Amino acid sequence: MRALFFVLCGLPLSVLAAEPAKTVAPVAPMASTGMAGQLGQLLFGLLLVVGLIFLLAWLLRRVQQITPRGNQAIRIIASQALGPRDRLVLVEVGHEQVLLGVSAGRINTLHVLNEPVETASGESATPEFAQRLMELLGRDHKGKS
Repeated sequence: MRALFFVLCGLPLSVLAAEPAKTVAPVAPMASTGMAGQLGQLLFGLLLVVGLIFLLAWLLRRVQQITPRGNQAIRIIASQALGPRDRLVLVEVGHEQVLLGVSAGRINTLHVLNEPVETASGESATPEFAQRLMELLGRDHKGKS
């Protein structure tokens, strides 16, 4: 990704560093320099930028599929909003579950559970919308294809 960034940043500089042409022919005004020509250039530039965004999104998705994220040591079991900035979060670290209080600037350990809390499905609680979205994308809620 960095190499692509440097190539795109260095491209205008390499054009400026090129030697000027020895002979310059007089340029006749073209009929397409009017409104239609400007609109065509605008649309071409827009399509180029949108195509680049889709290409980078596709590349990012491919890179993320290569790196597995299923073996995470920390899992969020459940989360409950208490207010606009305050939450209770039940986190599993290894084989231990910890209840955390999360606010705007702090995270506090409230309780370390002696016995693990089981959810209704026996797995981590996934919000209904996120679970449905993953089903539509053709993946299960653990991030595997």
